[in-house]
Amino acid sequence: MASLLSAAGSSPKPAFAKPLTDLDFRSGARIEELNKLIQELAKQEVRDYDDQRALEVHTAKDFIFSMLGLVQKLDNKLPMANEYLLLSGGVREGVLDMTPDGLGDYARGTDYDVDFTLLVPALKLHDRNLPVTLDMRYSAPCHSWLSLRLFDEGIVKKWKTCCSTTEFPNGTPDNYYFSPTKVADWFFNSVVVVIGELRKAPQRGMPRVDKVEKNGTVTTVLLTAGSSRMLYDIVPVVSFKGWPAVAQSWLTENHFWDGKITEEEAISGFYLVPCCSHVGEQDNEWRLAFSRSEVQLKKCISVSLIQAFQACKAIIAKLLSRPKAIGPYHLRVILLWACDRLPSSFLFRDDNAAHFLLGLIDDLSHCLINKSCPNYFLPQCNMFEHLSNETSLLLARKLSSIRTDPAEHLRTAVEQAKTTNKLAQDLRSGGGGHDSAVCSSQSDGVLANLQGKDGHLAKKLQQLVTENPGKSISVFLNPHDVSKPHFRIDDKFF
Repeated sequence: MASLLSAAGSSPKPAFAKPLTDLDFRSGARIEELNKLIQELAKQEVRDYDDQRALEVHTAKDFIFSMLGLVQKLDNKLPMANEYLLLSGGVREGVLDMTPDGLGDYARGTDYDVDFTLLVPALKLHDRNLPVTLDMRYSAPCHSWLSLRLFDEGIVKKWKTCCSTTEFPNGTPDNYYFSPTKVADWFFNSVVVVIGELRKAPQRGMPRVDKVEKNGTVTTVLLTAGSSRMLYDIVPVVSFKGWPAVAQSWLTENHFWDGKITEEEAISGFYLVPCCSHVGEQDNEWRLAFSRSEVQLKKCISVSLIQAFQACKAIIAKLLSRPKAIGPYHLRVILLWACDRLPSSFLFRDDNAAHFLLGLIDDLSHCLINKSCPNYFLPQCNMFEHLSNETSLLLARKLSSIRTDPAEHLRTAVEQAKTTNKLAQDLRSGGGGHDSAVCSSQSDGVLANLQGKDGHLAKKLQQLVTENPGKSISVFLNPHDVSKPHFRIDDKFF
């Protein structure tokens, strides 16, 4: 017996295969498996920009900028020398704070291969001598009216038809308020007119415009260049330099980007976008948007956290699509708050992607249950204040079902991404039929000329795209020479 005890005592202690932290407490899913699924989904969602695709994207971009130059020439409403902000992803992807409902339904693979959001200033208020009359007396937090009363007579006369007439309680009418709905209507109609003229006299190599549609205040253009299908969500905005007084308190807080980018980069400007609150006057109320700042802040977020964000967006998109009460932008706000709350040493660990994903789901559930989602730049603005108890509870229950089995939802998202990629590849290789062949022949002429004119252009474009995923492009366009746009990717000029 003693010998048996001795033998047992000398045997090695059993070792655990993995530490206890390898399991998710709520679902029982293995963290390692979730990490692998997130990486696989990120791999499937990477856009494949070969030389041909890069040139086709470039051709479509030039067409859109040239078209906007012609819109400016219609009635000279747009600024002569304008500065656009080009964002990777459409408005439905959460790149801009727009109300999710009414933005149209488009799907990558089915309707387009690559999507962008383009902010086009109708008014560019960058001169410090210009009067800025943001009127927040009648608007919800994070929103404002814009009066043109103090502007010079030329600007007022130019935009008079896009101003609304408002009667105040004292009986005094005011017809100087810049109307987001009227501006959006004017812009859409102008784009339709210009594209109609371009269709009458198509030039060799010009992309084919498949659709021009108005989705709320957004003008959506779907076009085909070669075998690439592009979607452009074009939004008329009011552009400002500097920082609004209502958001000054945000600058006094500590943030995750402190020391990584300068304050000047973080607060270089803001926009008014044509989107009102749920209680505001649609014809008068604009929404403050901080897209320039968000582009800069994204530089300070780890790759694994971005991958977790994209994965979370993919697995919740369908479940939260009905009712369309919240959108991907709300998830982006939750991400930014998490970056402020959590230490950098944790956020920059590559093996924490699964924890990030689960945390984002938990945070979103918490926000829904409490009907509280503060705007990152204006915390006094609760982005979920409009939700009814029934809607918030319904969405929270849907999220709970995802949280119970995140691995299965990730597998489904991976399979959907593979299917989408295969569909796009089939269409690109000639599955689109006669129309695709015709479009290819139209575009190949200009592509061949580009390659002959500048042999390294394709390589340069591919390098720009792969090195700058998700970054903004500011475009400086001279309407008298739209063939030579000058553009900037963040702080790089080309």
